[in-house]
Amino acid sequence: MEGNQALYHLREGFRSIFTHGLMSFASVCMIVACLLIMGSFSLVAVNANSMLTDLERDNEILAYVDDDFTDPESLQSRIEAIPNVTSATFISKAQAMAEFKSQQDDPSLFEDLPSNTLRDRYQIHIDDIEQMEETVKLIGNVSGIARVQAALEIADGFVMVRNVASAIAIILVVMLVVISVFIISNTIRLATFTRRDEIAIVKMCGATNWFIRWPFMIEGVILGLVGAVIAFFVQWGIYGLLGRAMANSGILSLIDTIPFTNMAGTVLLVFLAVGFVIGAGGSALAIRKFLKV
Repeated sequence: MEGNQALYHLREGFRSIFTHGLMSFASVCMIVACLLIMGSFSLVAVNANSMLTDLERDNEILAYVDDDFTDPESLQSRIEAIPNVTSATFISKAQAMAEFKSQQDDPSLFEDLPSNTLRDRYQIHIDDIEQMEETVKLIGNVSGIARVQAALEIADGFVMVRNVASAIAIILVVMLVVISVFIISNTIRLATFTRRDEIAIVKMCGATNWFIRWPFMIEGVILGLVGAVIAFFVQWGIYGLLGRAMANSGILSLIDTIPFTNMAGTVLLVFLAVGFVIGAGGSALAIRKFLKV
């Protein structure tokens, strides 16, 4: 595309935006709404996934050895051979008792407890928390293991939140992208309809389809990118407000959220990409019928 043509297409694209100001405004608002809903649920899913990762790293499964089992340390290799188990650390009765006393405000109160009060145990870490329930069953089936203790409810809760947020985000994104493309398509179609005679004359004079298409494509892309930038800053503000509200609340303050600055670059790129696709797609759909002269 030559320089003069590029300037012409840009000028025409911007002119059409202001000519149909109300429809352009509606298109931008719809894109902003689409991206905000998509971004909000996606950020919930990202934070849930981050908490799951932390839970996988910090969460421990405790496998208690049967008191009648004579060689508890021999179970380590069998436990570590179980799929999804990353490590198994043996803790003797004496070590467990020492750890228990160290966690008490007044350890002297427990000095008279027999050293064999607690059981030998294994401290187990796993790779994928979604497979925790199955892993717990496999550990419990190991001969010599009397009981397995794991926070299955907490793990299942985080997994459910992440999966539900991801599913809702995908469904809403598809629906809202379709609606946004439809609105932008109508905006561009309005512009092409008012200039249909001009388009027909230019086309009969030898103008290519792309020469005619470029100003409308530029108009749609500009609307999409403007909506993406606005949505990005609004999303940043909403995320910050919710983060501060959670930090000042009761039990929600225990949830660590990822700072938005850590994700800002990725969020902006995704928003710009979606805005570009919505704008270009809506323009392409709108002008197609007017090129058939």
